Amino acid sequence: MSLESLGPHQGGADALARRLARALLGGRWLPGEAFPKELDLAAHFTVSRNLVRNALAALTAAGLLERTAGRGTRVREVGDWHLLDPQMSDWLVGLERPQPQLVRELLAFRHSAEPVVAELAAGAADADDLARLEAAFRGMSETAEAPGQAAQHVEYDVAFHEAIYEASHNLVWRQMGHLLRPSILALVQHSQRPARGDGGLGDSLGRHAAVLAAIRDGDGTRAARAAREVLGLTARDLALDTATGVRADR
Repeated sequence: MSLESLGPHQGGADALARRLARALLGGRWLPGEAFPKELDLAAHFTVSRNLVRNALAALTAAGLLERTAGRGTRVREVGDWHLLDPQMSDWLVGLERPQPQLVRELLAFRHSAEPVVAELAAGAADADDLARLEAAFRGMSETAEAPGQAAQHVEYDVAFHEAIYEASHNLVWRQMGHLLRPSILALVQHSQRPARGDGGLGDSLGRHAAVLAAIRDGDGTRAARAAREVLGLTARDLALDTATGVRADR
């Protein structure tokens, strides 16, 4: 990828790190590829080499880059990226097209985790938890087909999943829900584009309704199964069922 496609830059090292990180997370440079040199980055963005060095240090600390004397800088494998790093969470927010392998890894993790969390939520949810889930689902329903409400629908969808993590009443899972929010947001945004193009979000709403009903009824087995159904639809919409090993129920 040419640096020209990134355009000019304004701001300090943190802003430059965010810009370069989002390009990496979006697949502009692939794992194993050489990353531009400090001098080239400084010249392109008209900034000091020290500012570039500080920006690259942040990307290296987050596991995105590997800098080796004599070999230059290379993009690390996705498995080495620190996806739960708070900086990484900030960089993921609003990312329209995440790197394909990153999407697969995020979906595979959610497929492993969320049925478990939904089952816990079915056994632990209180009235406040149910109110949050119902409010998020109501928002999803009201914005599903409303013109110009796609972004708001995504926010309600993410809030629904966050509420499930909260309803588990498990300290670790609740914190994981907060840390994973940007990743879930990126995945939901990416998966809902084809769903809208295929004629609407009715199937998605039906599957989320099943999760809500199972948690409300305190049925953990049913909640776990319904959560897998939701993620199966996500896999189908992303055409990733085979790539991830996630079964996409059609």
